[in-house]
Amino acid sequence: MTFRQYLLKAVYPIIMFFSGRNVAHDTIILNETNAIPAVSFYDLKAIAINGDTIDFNQFKNKNVLIVNTASDCGYTAQYQQLEKLYQLKKDSLVIIGFPSNDFKEQEKADNKSIENFCKKFYGVTFLLIEKSSVLKRNQQHPVFQWLSNSEKNGWCNTEPTWNFCKFLINKNGVLMGFYGSSISPLDATISKSLD
Repeated sequence: MTFRQYLLKAVYPIIMFFSGRNVAHDTIILNETNAIPAVSFYDLKAIAINGDTIDFNQFKNKNVLIVNTASDCGYTAQYQQLEKLYQLKKDSLVIIGFPSNDFKEQEKADNKSIENFCKKFYGVTFLLIEKSSVLKRNQQHPVFQWLSNSEKNGWCNTEPTWNFCKFLINKNGVLMGFYGSSISPLDATISKSLD
């Protein structure tokens, strides 16, 4: 862990305390009309950080939480919260981290270094996808094309506003909500949706 990463981990509670002032990071958008996707979530695929192809069809009947991540961000300590949530709910929940360097060069490492960092410092056992882009202007990954296009997912056009934005898909493949960076993975608004 670099000095910057140690420092960010140490000051994470302070960042969380003050992040409520940043409306973009505090945003929650829910699928209040229960809009059904036009394109099935289960048709998606991605390449895991270890090079394996992941077919999303295997996630049927499970909730899925997708998070764009970065190793050098003020919110990086959320890896620990994501892992805690995964351990609590892994029988019914899949968590997928998408490392991305789209925000202020906060994920410069290669896939192997990212994987080692997440395991060594945060004990991550949930699924990590190879480093990719989550923004429309940067050759957006097909999963994030689905997450941020209402013509595909049925209602949501919101793309990540920063690192550690969260998208929750229910057990039927319906996108249920977008949660901004400062919303903890352990927040009651997410837990309630998982029950």
